[in-house]
Amino acid sequence: MENPKFQVFKSSINNQYYYRLKSKNGEIILSGEGYTSKQSCLNGIASVKANSPYDNNYIRKDGYLNYTFNLKATNGEVIGRSENYTTSAAREIGISAVKRDGPYAPIEDLT
Repeated sequence: MENPKFQVFKSSINNQYYYRLKSKNGEIILSGEGYTSKQSCLNGIASVKANSPYDNNYIRKDGYLNYTFNLKATNGEVIGRSENYTTSAAREIGISAVKRDGPYAPIEDLT
C-alpha cells in the first residue's frame, strides 16, 4: 500500500500537463483534462481538493456494464473523470475514495 497522491505529468504526445489522483492501493481514481501550463494543472488540483468532499459535485453516469463519474466545480465545469467501473457499487467506492483522499493528498511532480 502506498499513500494517496496527485501526480502531475507532461504528455510527450501533446505537451500538455495532466494530473491523476492515485488511491492508497495505487489505482488511479480520478484524472484531469490536459492543461497548457503546469500552473493551470495545479489550479485544477486545487479545485479538486476544494470540491471533492461534497457529494452534490459528483455526476454519476450509467452505461451497459460501465459506470463512471465526473467531479465538477461549483461553476459546473468538469474538473475530473473517473476510471470505468463494472458496477454502480464499485463506482460508489471510487467516489468515496476521492472524497476521502482528494482534499489531503500531496502532489508528486513527475515533470
